Amino acid sequence: ELAEQLSDEAMTREEAEARYQEAKLQFEIAQETLDEEREDRRALETRVAVLREQLRRDEREAQEAGFRVKTLATRYDDLVERRGMSDKQVEEMAETGKELQAQLDAQDEAVIQAEVLAALERRKEAEIALVEAREAMEGANHALRELEQGRVLTEQRLEPLRNNVQNIELKLQEARLKEEQFAEQLIERDEAELAEKLTPDMRDSGLNADVERLNREIAGLGAVNMAALEELETARQRKDYLDAQAEDLATASATLEEAIQRIDAETRARLKATYDMVSSSFGRLFTELFGGGEAELILTGEEILDAGMVVMAQPPGKKNSSIHLLSGGEKALTAISLVFAFFSLNPAPFCLLDEVDAPLDDSNTERLCRLVAKMSEETQFMFITHNRITMELATHLVGVTMPEPGVSRPVAVDVEDAVRMTLAA
Repeated sequence: ELAEQLSDEAMTREEAEARYQEAKLQFEIAQETLDEEREDRRALETRVAVLREQLRRDEREAQEAGFRVKTLATRYDDLVERRGMSDKQVEEMAETGKELQAQLDAQDEAVIQAEVLAALERRKEAEIALVEAREAMEGANHALRELEQGRVLTEQRLEPLRNNVQNIELKLQEARLKEEQFAEQLIERDEAELAEKLTPDMRDSGLNADVERLNREIAGLGAVNMAALEELETARQRKDYLDAQAEDLATASATLEEAIQRIDAETRARLKATYDMVSSSFGRLFTELFGGGEAELILTGEEILDAGMVVMAQPPGKKNSSIHLLSGGEKALTAISLVFAFFSLNPAPFCLLDEVDAPLDDSNTERLCRLVAKMSEETQFMFITHNRITMELATHLVGVTMPEPGVSRPVAVDVEDAVRMTLAA
């Protein structure tokens, strides 16, 4: 039995050896085939790459050809329009030529010749008259220049005479003033008093000494300003004008102060109302996003127009004194609450959120999604995200894929249509 089993085992071994050799041969053949297929695949991939590059070149050329076709079509339309305008102008010129030819045919050649000769004669006469007028104008200009030179010389000679006349007028006016002063003094003095001073022993030398002394005193007083009264009147008018201007400025300043106070009061009231609304919305949205806690905006000054603002936020279970002690996700939720509070004050038709859920965990992301869904009843939200939970909120998804290296393509999905197709399938 052992011998038979050994014989059977040997036969089985021989058969297995034969199958092994056959399988080995098939494997070698398959390996060769695989290598050939790989070579064919690489060749095909190279050819596909070449064909893709050729396709891109063809597309660019087709696009450029389309542009050229549009450009040529536009130029063709312009040329057609210009041709139409040219044809119209040619027709008008032809009509004008016909009219001129008809007028020319209607005219007598002898009459036209006589008119041309008469026109030539009139032209010669006009040219002669023009030459004479030019010569006369040159003579007049020469005479005018000579008169101008004479006027300049006369002005130069008259200048010192004018100065002398002014000096004489000033002296005359000064003499008249002195005469008036002496006349006033004579009127003020009594003739009897003057007669007492006129003694028989009075000499001319004493009077001359008095005259010289008085002249020195007058000279010590300085030159008399003859235009003082006019300057005083001018200064008085200037003062009245400046007083009127100052009164207008005071009135304008009072009006401006009143307007500033009115604007400050209105601004203060509107800013206080806006602050109350934003602070209330901020606290409500913060509580909704965190599931509790409290938050508010605190003014840091007495005057609201000059006051600063501090954000106070305490998530549930925390008693922090500053928002700087919050974690990254808590800071993000606090910022979202404040932004949405401002947004709810004057909502826009669209709102774009760029990865605001990046630092949030799943539970906070779900609360954010519930808030966005609630606010989307009045505003359309568009957000960029990589979070699955946020994607589930969307009604339309637009993704960017890269089927080929360096080539990006957008893919749009209507979630409701996709659900209906899935249920139908």
